[in-house]
Amino acid sequence: MGLIKAFTTAASGVISDQWKEFFYCDSMPSDVLVKRAYKKTNGVLNNFGSDNIITNGSGIAVADGQCMMIVEQGEIVEVCAEPGEFTYDTSSEPSVFAGDLNYAIEETFRKIGRRFSYGGAAAKDQRVYYFNTKELRDNKFGTPSPIPFRVVDSKIGLDLDVDIRCSGVYSYKIVDPLLFYTNVCGNVENDFTREDIDTQLKAEFVNALAPALGEVGKNEIRPSQLTEYYDDITNAMNEQLSKLWKEERGLEIVSIALNPITLTEHDSERLKAAQNAAVYANPAMAAANISQAQAEAMVEAASNDAGAAIGFMGMGMAMNAGGSNPADLFAIGQEQKKESQVSFFTPTESEEEAKPVEWICPSCSKKNDGNYCTHCGTKKPDEAPHCKNCGFTPKDINDLPNFCPQCGTKFEK
Repeated sequence: MGLIKAFTTAASGVISDQWKEFFYCDSMPSDVLVKRAYKKTNGVLNNFGSDNIITNGSGIAVADGQCMMIVEQGEIVEVCAEPGEFTYDTSSEPSVFAGDLNYAIEETFRKIGRRFSYGGAAAKDQRVYYFNTKELRDNKFGTPSPIPFRVVDSKIGLDLDVDIRCSGVYSYKIVDPLLFYTNVCGNVENDFTREDIDTQLKAEFVNALAPALGEVGKNEIRPSQLTEYYDDITNAMNEQLSKLWKEERGLEIVSIALNPITLTEHDSERLKAAQNAAVYANPAMAAANISQAQAEAMVEAASNDAGAAIGFMGMGMAMNAGGSNPADLFAIGQEQKKESQVSFFTPTESEEEAKPVEWICPSCSKKNDGNYCTHCGTKKPDEAPHCKNCGFTPKDINDLPNFCPQCGTKFEK
């Protein structure tokens, strides 16, 4: 038994007249995952024969976004996800038309499906099922209780655990109908809808959300930035649910959209306080904050009901009672900045040693640092004569002085 493309056996375009029955499925609504097909002839139900028998030569149509499956005695014997019209032929070898589905469906067919024939005799029970392989959207979710999220910012030394709540929508699709049929829906009599499985999927989705967000959080992002990482969260969720959804049920998450993330009021204040403390660890930032506070205090002092003098006196007392002077903090910040620049730009001893030694050409008196004079091409002397005391080098090595003109040391020739 097997499926043969209709155009390969059609004669003069009258193949429809040769079909004993015709199986097809209308456009499947978004809430239907699996639908059982019933035979039709010339647009009406076939009232002859058993509904559980597919006559040799019957026609089967597959539309876009669908996967057709033939089941005999509870075993999968044919699968087709390629749009088109096909003829059911009991004399041909069973076939798999994977279409847009992953090639792994063929491996699944070899593992789950059992290919056998009845030698021309009719099977006791034959059924045709259609699977909805389109993206199934608008699956709403929300966290019934807060989930932990670690906020890390190595630049300012921040490492804090907070509780977040999130909600949104996700979409998924059936990527392996054979696994879905075998492990989820089985021999359904009519339709298998999303209502039959969505409660289970939503609970598993929410359970996998915390570790998935934790994996994305390793990028050192704030909770408010999570809504920008759709692809990363989708990949992390598929990784978390791979064994339970994809390997056992043939399902895969397509996309996830998050609503704004919310924190508890307590955690929100903790996060702000930790970020402020980390920022003011920088002396310059702390100085700027104190300066701003002092400026505001001066404005308030000037409008003091007891007079500006009294206001400024109180402000001076507060400043002298303790705390850091902004000028001192600014100075510390500038010193730290200089130290970082010095440590970055000051050459090491090895770099100093690697600098080329300059020499004066004995022919043209030009300075050079290579092996040859760049002006006249004279080769660098092995060791130019120079004063052993101060290093003076005469311009003309052929007319050396008896004493160094710079320090008076006897010049060794």
